[in-house]
Amino acid sequence: LPYQFRDLSQKMERGVAKVIGGDPKGNNFVYTNGKCVIIRNIQNPAIADIYTEHAHTVTVAKYSPSGFYIASGDVSGKIRIWDTTQKEHILKYEYTPLSGKVKDIAWTEDSKRMAVVGDGREKFGSVFLWDTGSSVGDLSGHSKLINSVDIKQTRPYRLVTGSDDTCGSFFKGPPFKFEFTLHDHNQFVNCVRFSPDGNRFVTAGADGQLFLHDGKEGTLISTLGGEKAHKGGIYAVSWSPDSSQLISASGDKTVKLWDVGAGTAVTTFNLGTEVTDQQLGCLWQNDHLLTISLSGYINYLDKNNPNRPIRTIKGHSKSIQCVTVHKKDGRPYIYSGTSHYWDAETGENDCFTGKGHSNQVSQMVIGQASELVTCSMDDTLRYTNLNKTEYSASDVVKMDFQPKSVSAASGGLSVAVCIGQVCLYIIAISSYTNCFQDGDIRLYSIQGNTLKDEGQTIKATGAVTAMAYSNDGAYLAVIDDKKVATAFTVADSYSVKNEFYGHHAKPVTLAWSPDNEHFATGGMDMMVFIWTISDPDKRVKLSDTHRLHHVTGLAWVDEHTLVTTSHDASIKQWTITY
Repeated sequence: LPYQFRDLSQKMERGVAKVIGGDPKGNNFVYTNGKCVIIRNIQNPAIADIYTEHAHTVTVAKYSPSGFYIASGDVSGKIRIWDTTQKEHILKYEYTPLSGKVKDIAWTEDSKRMAVVGDGREKFGSVFLWDTGSSVGDLSGHSKLINSVDIKQTRPYRLVTGSDDTCGSFFKGPPFKFEFTLHDHNQFVNCVRFSPDGNRFVTAGADGQLFLHDGKEGTLISTLGGEKAHKGGIYAVSWSPDSSQLISASGDKTVKLWDVGAGTAVTTFNLGTEVTDQQLGCLWQNDHLLTISLSGYINYLDKNNPNRPIRTIKGHSKSIQCVTVHKKDGRPYIYSGTSHYWDAETGENDCFTGKGHSNQVSQMVIGQASELVTCSMDDTLRYTNLNKTEYSASDVVKMDFQPKSVSAASGGLSVAVCIGQVCLYIIAISSYTNCFQDGDIRLYSIQGNTLKDEGQTIKATGAVTAMAYSNDGAYLAVIDDKKVATAFTVADSYSVKNEFYGHHAKPVTLAWSPDNEHFATGGMDMMVFIWTISDPDKRVKLSDTHRLHHVTGLAWVDEHTLVTTSHDASIKQWTITY
């Protein structure tokens, strides 16, 4: 698994801060999306790792100061502490300190104690020993859910919280005891963070204000930016490693870089004008300044050019149902879901411009003249020129029935299978197959502008879930709900060449290798098999391809490189050796 082109387009919620964590060595950053925790290399974000053991939506993840563990919390109030040094990410401890959504996590600098805050019926925060769960304090003092918590990373330890009750609370410890309430803000307190040297901490609120406090005693030092630091609410702050500067992310679609000593903004980064350009999270990691937009895109800010990020990582925020590969200018590109494409060699990615499908894309194929043909649950077919990577309002076919599958070939033809009908579009394939729930596969020929039923029926072992011709047209591969993959020989009146067994649950997607000797199948058992046409016993098995998520799409970059997609919103690229 050389690359995971992981969705950086996180599921974001307007008006809700998003926490990004960084590892102590500065090599990686960590964030959450759905039920997944994603660790990414900050230099090359295409290198990623995914933790998928939470049963509920994960809301926050933070490295321990030692770097050996990550603590992640979900909407049920559960905290899982797991190993970062091994691929298996072995679970170390699991606790449920809250009865509601976890909003933030903080560790003491010795990695022995942790604070967890969020929502709950009995309490909004808890602080405990990481290895026993024993309480080391009482985080009382708030009347509503706590949004943010941080612990001073130098002794004597101090702890600060920020809440929806418009207040912050200051604690001394351990054991941590409430000292006093911070009444600076007049709206929600969204983020609190100590400087790395522990001398100061800052609170950020929905009122657009930033307040600087003494780290040891909690007394107010000053405000940053005067009466208003931002025109909109501030959702996140992150300190520079030397504690002299910090960045703040705001709903006014800007990020500001502050000289803390002077109390003034040195640089204002303008991230756009659309609602989706609101900034909900940020991280200062070594020399990298990262922010998250409401769109879910992650921006690498450029101090020398505040109006244009160095790079913007885009991706999916929902389940990916389909994927295909196409070479452009000699380079392989991966196309996935609704509008995303990826350089298969570098992981660099972007989105199509213009207005595309309004609902989930069911299938995509490459047509003639570098054209991407897609069908969607919005009852349309789209034809997109891959040289322009731009949706065209004119290249859309509105259908009477919802298309479930599409196929395309030379000659400008595409065939769509809909709920209730089969449609031929001229925008050549010599034959086309259509399957039914009874396991029958019917063969059609194309004569002029019409489809003709050849009266030939091929029988699968069960209801067909997917099928595809090999690239040379010699074989038809079929998978069905009986967990069987069957290869039919076209030239021999579709006689059975071989049957392949191995899936423990229904396979739902398949793709042929360019060598026409192998095809891959993926299913609801989270496994992918690569089969050899001539030998059913010769196979390559990829277990837990997308752990706890079934495989939804497959595509080959070349004879030894396979791409997989899943409901975990990730795209993975695998090196296959036979």
